[in-house]
Amino acid sequence: MTMSWPYIHLLINHFPVVLSVAALGVAILALLINSRGLWLTAMGALTAAGLFIYPVHFSGDEADHALNDPWYIHPGTIEAHDNAAGWAMWVILIAGAFAAYCWWRSLKRPTEVIPMWMRAGVFVAAVLAVSTVARTAYLGGKIIHEAPVLQLKAPPPGLPPGIAADTSKLRGP
Repeated sequence: MTMSWPYIHLLINHFPVVLSVAALGVAILALLINSRGLWLTAMGALTAAGLFIYPVHFSGDEADHALNDPWYIHPGTIEAHDNAAGWAMWVILIAGAFAAYCWWRSLKRPTEVIPMWMRAGVFVAAVLAVSTVARTAYLGGKIIHEAPVLQLKAPPPGLPPGIAADTSKLRGP
């Protein structure tokens, strides 16, 4: 198996999504039960999302260059995803840096109650992270899910053997 930029991007792109959603979920729970441990967990998840976002963005740019606008992807879908990814990268980088500072400060002062400004900031940062990364993921899914080739009833003529399934074998007796 050969590693390619599109494969690497698909392999790692879920980390910021899952970590941002986890950070928001834990922050909501921390708001409800006022738990220092949950706040630290939310900060850690948001920090980790911030650490993953640049490699994901970089691999996405490289995947775009490697694919070079193939015929089977609807024009404009990669560009829309890339534009949303730029916003998500900056939002999550800032949210991750803020969460890392809050996490570090909270660990240095283990007996201190986490200040309200930090809790509010982590919550707002998690909401912004989830909203930008969710839109980016949605647009990324459209790259393949709305590809015109998926609307075809049969493979386009001229494809080399092994690219398209032999549909005659899929039909029953």
